Amino acid sequence: MAFNSSLFTLYFVLVSLLLLAGATGTRNCTRPAVRKEWRSLSQEEQKHWISAVKCVAHLLHDETFVPTVNPPDIAAYNASGSLYDGGISKDFVYSHMDATDFYGSAFFKDSNSKSGLGGWGDASTQFRVLDGAFSASSTFRVSYPFPHTLRRNFTLFPLFDSLSFPTPDVVWKRTRPAATASFTEQVVESMINGFVGDFKGLQAQMEGVEGPHANVHFIVGGDMGGICPVDAPAGCISGPTFTPNDPLFFLHHAMVDRVWFKWQQKHALNKYAFAGGSVQKLDNFTVQLLPLDFILTNLSCSKMDSEIPTDGLAPLPSTVSNVISTTEGPLCYVYE
Repeated sequence: MAFNSSLFTLYFVLVSLLLLAGATGTRNCTRPAVRKEWRSLSQEEQKHWISAVKCVAHLLHDETFVPTVNPPDIAAYNASGSLYDGGISKDFVYSHMDATDFYGSAFFKDSNSKSGLGGWGDASTQFRVLDGAFSASSTFRVSYPFPHTLRRNFTLFPLFDSLSFPTPDVVWKRTRPAATASFTEQVVESMINGFVGDFKGLQAQMEGVEGPHANVHFIVGGDMGGICPVDAPAGCISGPTFTPNDPLFFLHHAMVDRVWFKWQQKHALNKYAFAGGSVQKLDNFTVQLLPLDFILTNLSCSKMDSEIPTDGLAPLPSTVSNVISTTEGPLCYVYE
């Protein structure tokens, strides 16, 4: 099985902009949209989703976007980018990743140029995806950290020197289980059924360096792993900021969101449980070495009334409380 996102404020910004632009207050949600697993869609439905993604990738970026955070590890704003690069939501389907055979999963074997998500790249082509609807020969291009075609680099045991985030090498050794061990069906079910009323506990398991959220990024590698292309201009800094380049990002984050959704439904104490969450200080080893429960409790904490920044991509501000439920505010969706 695998994953998507609304678990963390940072990802709320990325995946919620389109929905927040439509409404930020409460409204009746009588007919919620149903988010489905990718492989349960018909081929025609898959074609429609891919067509929509490629459509926004050819539309000019939203000129109301005004970056408010400009650290050195975030690629400079590229005005030639598209709506795809500019934060429009694409997380309307989710995907279970096959933990038993991630590389050989049928999910990565659909090379159909209209309905397939494509497979893996290899070193001989700088890990460019060469099949499926988002292949190097298609019209799909991404703008960050500079214009290029989509890349994937399967990495079952992400080692310290191949990780995009500056995580201390004491955290991950090849002697540890394959990264897929973090998102087996049993692990996912234990997350949904456990941590009663304990949002921080759920977040800590999902967001740990060896957690299911990060591990899917690292295993897919390439753009999804936040790795600078081999031919990137000097000064490119690898990191999580351009991982949304790969459309798999949105299927994965929808799965993370689904875990949270299912957990909220499991117990009354879970429904509105929220305890903030730190903005990751990935350039600071001292912070990285602190226990995650300390970070979640003491650093950059958000609250239910905290405003979610949208950098001009939504007409009105929203707070965490507006979107804590997928059925009681502007979001109006459920998972099958």
